Amino acid sequence: MATPSAGGRPLHRAAGTNFGSMGLSNVTGYQAQQSEPESWLPSMPRHGRWEEESPSSWMPLESYGDALSSRGGPTEARAPKRAHTQRRPSNRDEFDGPHQFLERPAFDTTSPQDRDLLHLPTNLLVNEQDDILSQVNDCLSSCAFNFVARYQFPIPLEPDKRPVQIPADREWTEWVYLLKRLATKRRIPARLLYNGQIKQLVTVLENSMEMRHAAKHQSRPLKDDRNVLQLISAGLQVSKILKDASAMEFLDHLYLQTERLILSRKGAQIMTGSSQS
Repeated sequence: MATPSAGGRPLHRAAGTNFGSMGLSNVTGYQAQQSEPESWLPSMPRHGRWEEESPSSWMPLESYGDALSSRGGPTEARAPKRAHTQRRPSNRDEFDGPHQFLERPAFDTTSPQDRDLLHLPTNLLVNEQDDILSQVNDCLSSCAFNFVARYQFPIPLEPDKRPVQIPADREWTEWVYLLKRLATKRRIPARLLYNGQIKQLVTVLENSMEMRHAAKHQSRPLKDDRNVLQLISAGLQVSKILKDASAMEFLDHLYLQTERLILSRKGAQIMTGSSQS
């Protein structure tokens, strides 16, 4: 085994040789030589970055490569930043931007608008209106139920509602919402509708939305005769676009019957007025 000497050259130690039998100067020289820094090692600065950072904070080469790749690297072209449009405050709308006002009309054009509105005839009694509108509501619910069942359209299950077994399990507004969603999601083929009017289906359904409110909320003001006939006609258009012949016949008969009742009441009022005069 080679052992160091005072001159820096290795000494070959014989087996069993004890350094204690050698001169102390050899050992002392060896220790003095080892205490001196090697000339090929770089001298660390006593102050600065190396003393401030602990080895635990040094980044491994693998992590450094990952960091470069995640940041795009020096050679990769970074993706351009997307321009974010400035959001308008929630309490502002398009009317707070550039706008204009129309010239105020002259007095002679506004005075007729201040007069009392034309009185539309109302010949149906409250219970008669409620009965007519309830019949239309029930007929439309059955029409939607039969349409969905005939062509096996899916009805989403809702935890707070029971599964549909009869038309009355859903209100007319809920049937309207279901049909509108099926139409906008392109679940209803145009061939199933009258003349393929898939775009008109949503408009026709929305025109009949007042039917449920008029039938269920009976505390609303009394409707004039033309409004009642208009609601029946809106339901008639729904049954037509869904190609439900029986519903069309029922609503058409109801429309004619209601119209005859209104005309008979008008005739009775005219006869009463002429006899009193």
